[in-house]
Formats: sequence, structure tokens, C-alpha cells
Amino acid sequence: MNINLSGKTALITGATGDLGRVMARTLAKCGANIVIHYNSNAAKAKELKEELEALNVKAITVQADITKQEPIQAMHAAITQQLGTVDIVVANAVIQYQWTSILEQAPEDYQGQFDSCVMQSVYLAKSFIPDMIVKGEGRFIGINTECAMQNAPTQSAYVAGKRGMDGVYRVLAKEVGAHAITVNQIAPGWTISERDRATGTEVNEGYSSSVPLKRRGTDQEIANVVAFLASDLSSFITGAYIPVNGGNVMPAI
Repeated sequence: MNINLSGKTALITGATGDLGRVMARTLAKCGANIVIHYNSNAAKAKELKEELEALNVKAITVQADITKQEPIQAMHAAITQQLGTVDIVVANAVIQYQWTSILEQAPEDYQGQFDSCVMQSVYLAKSFIPDMIVKGEGRFIGINTECAMQNAPTQSAYVAGKRGMDGVYRVLAKEVGAHAITVNQIAPGWTISERDRATGTEVNEGYSSSVPLKRRGTDQEIANVVAFLASDLSSFITGAYIPVNGGNVMPAI
């Protein structure tokens, strides 16, 4: 059984990041045309575009501030003109910041997480889901985090943003389900990326000891679930929060 996304177009926000690049490569290998969204790293986006085009799919790059509605609307217009409508949206971009305690965390860090987790998802939905409704199908996938269930010290701004995002996705799944549009979230654990491989930091016994599978997951394992949720194999799954973290957190019934 193969995942075949031929003829589909996938938008990945934050596609030049560690996880985003692997998601883009994986969906391209499944046959999807790829929209490479970036905020500031135009060189990396161009490099990734050339890499994906070598896989015999179409790829374009688009720059946008995903925390504001107007740039996302402009991005939608540019994509529609160049590739047509988007079938798969992967909301992966998030603002990075320095974690510290609630008493010391800057208020603007909470605003940044709200904007890049909650409002990014809202703006993407407003721009891209109407086209999916017309088509009568679509996939809307958000990258959440295991931290949303851990609520550990220093995670407060990140957790606040991701838990708010979770609420948006659950409501959206109910609102658009009648149009055969699925809305799901993937919650990675502390994932091994190309950066870890380059620096030799793949192993962390302190973290892995608490994971039932006794290791960190990989960027490819996250991308595999993205591909599954993007495909027809997941056609009856919606409103899900799926941890991909070796069992480090387990949603309860």
C-alpha cells in the first residue's frame, strides 16, 4: 500500500525549518506539488525548491508573515495564480523564543505564540478552506506539541499558544467535516533533526529514559504521519491530536 499524492498541491508553512524541509521532501516523494513557505530564509527556500523539482514535482516559494491576515491572503493569491488551489495545508511555522518561568517570561512572547499558533491557523483556514469546500475535499494539518500535555516549568507561552491552537482545530473539524475536509494535529516529541545529526546531539538519555520506546523520534517519523494524514488512507480521521513521541504523553479517554 503506497501513499499517492499525485495531482495534489501541499502548502507547508515554515518549510525551510528542520521539520518543514523533511515534510516537504516526503510529500514530494509521494507525488505532491509543494508550496514552500518561508519568512526570511529565501536562500534555503530556493535550495529546497531546486531539490524538490529534481523529484519531478512542481515547487514554488512564497514569503509571508503568517501572523497577519493580509500576507496570508496575498500568499493564497500567488499560489492560486501559479499552481491552482491547495489541497493540503500543513501549519508548521512557529515563532521561536527563549523559554523561562511565567514570572520572568516577557508578555510579548505570549502574544507571539498566540499569533503564530492560533491566528496563523485561523488565517490559513479563512484563506484556503473555502477552495476546499468548493472541491468537496481537503486536508488541514497542524503541528502541535507534546508540551501541550506536559505543562512543564518554562513551557507556559508555548503551551498557551498550542493549547489555544488545539481548540481551533477541534472546532474547525466539526465545522467543515460535512465537506469531506479533515482537520488534524500532530504532536511531536523532542525530535531528532538534521541539526542534531550535524552536531552529534541525537542522544539525550535524560529525555529518552522517560519515553516508553526509550529514544527520541526522528524528523522523518513526523513527516511520515503528515503524509498519512494528507492521504486518502486517513479519510475517516478528523479532530485528532496524534502524539508522535514514543508514548511520552498519552491522551486519555
